[in-house]
Amino acid sequence: MSETTAPAARTASAASAGSLSGRRRASRVALRTVQVLLALFYGIASALPKLIAHPSAVESFDRIGWGSGAMYTIGALELAGAVALLIPVLQSVAAVALSALMVGAFIVQLTVFDGENAATPLILMVPLLLIAWARRGHNGELLRLVRRR
Repeated sequence: MSETTAPAARTASAASAGSLSGRRRASRVALRTVQVLLALFYGIASALPKLIAHPSAVESFDRIGWGSGAMYTIGALELAGAVALLIPVLQSVAAVALSALMVGAFIVQLTVFDGENAATPLILMVPLLLIAWARRGHNGELLRLVRRR
C-alpha cells in the first residue's frame, strides 16, 4: 500500500518544483525584459536628445538655468546607466544611480516646471528600484572585482 502512494507523492512534489522553477524563469525573463525596455528608454528617448542638443532639451535646460554643460552631463549619465542596466554585474548599481537621477528630475519638475510631468520620474523609479532589489546579488561580484584591483 505504501508503494502506491509514494510515487504519487513524489510526482506531486516534482510537479510543484517544476512549476516553481517555471515561475522563477518567467519572473527572470520579465525582469530582463523590463531592464531592456528601460535601457532603450534611457538611451534613446532620454539621453539621445540631450547628447545631440535637440531643441526641446536645450530649451528645458535653458529654462532650468543649467545650460548645455549640465545637459550633456546628464545625457551622458543616462546613457551610461542605460548601458550598465544591460551588464549583469552593474545592473543593481545602475538602477540605483538612475533612481537617484530620477529623484533630481522629480525635484526639478516640481520646482522649475510647476509639477508638470512630475509623476514620470516617480513612475520610472518603481521598476528601477525593483531591478536594484532583485539584482542585488550582483553587488558582491562587483565588490570582488573592485577589490581585486
